[in-house]
Amino acid sequence: MTEPSSDPSSYVRVREKGSRDVSYPPLPDPLPVSVYDNHCHLEIEDGEGLPLDEHLERAASVGVVGVVQASGDIESSRWAAWAAASHRRVLAAVAIHPNEAPAYAAEGRLDEAIAVIDELAAQPRVRAIGETGLDFFRTAEDGRPAQFESFEAHIALAKKHGIAMQIHDRDAHDAVLETLRRVGAPEKTVFHCFSGDADMARIAAARGYWLSFAGNVTFKNAQNLRDALAVAPRERILVETDAPFLTPTPLRGRPNAPYLVPVTVRFMADELGMPLDELCAQLAANTLEVYGSFDD
Repeated sequence: MTEPSSDPSSYVRVREKGSRDVSYPPLPDPLPVSVYDNHCHLEIEDGEGLPLDEHLERAASVGVVGVVQASGDIESSRWAAWAAASHRRVLAAVAIHPNEAPAYAAEGRLDEAIAVIDELAAQPRVRAIGETGLDFFRTAEDGRPAQFESFEAHIALAKKHGIAMQIHDRDAHDAVLETLRRVGAPEKTVFHCFSGDADMARIAAARGYWLSFAGNVTFKNAQNLRDALAVAPRERILVETDAPFLTPTPLRGRPNAPYLVPVTVRFMADELGMPLDELCAQLAANTLEVYGSFDD
């Protein structure tokens, strides 16, 4: 965790470069109808790094006219709220990530952290609580009680503020679905970077949840995601980058950014056998239904 700063705009995280090609890919062909990236992390500097304004300009040039900046701790939530208040192409989602919840709990600060999220969620351009949920891949069993406590508190915040919720679900499908059933899901619930299969997609859609597909739907080993996309109602699908992560094939391994959304959208259109302009229009309409207008 990073200690809070009095200047949210100065916050930045740096992604480990390793041996990857850290140059940004070239711009793809523009989309015929404008869409939105409904989940990204532009506070994370990857490769050469891009200023927020440059991210937004590159995205707009290829038809990606807005982004939802997601969060995972106090600092990134404050940054997201600042970015949304300062840039008309940005809306914010604020939350304590499930993998951060045990650390806050161990320090006796989980209630304090959730109180910060509550305060930020009242801002007019904060349109979602996220990302929250459960992660049984990175957090051991002793950290799970804090994850459940945090998840349920975030569900309550989404309901209190009447805004959407973006779910992080990793190796925890059954537990996430059961928690949502038990406590009651917010009216607008989104499975960010949907990672289930066709059966889970059917359950989620039947309950009125949205499924957001990221660049990993293009990965060779992700047939489960393509199967889920095939059965998901068109009015329940969204697209995201999760930038700087999950760069779509054939650019996998290089930094991801909102301007690469067209790569994933074209892949989705091909998989669905759907005209590209129709899919773009549907994705845009779905995004605005969940988060509201970027112009407000």
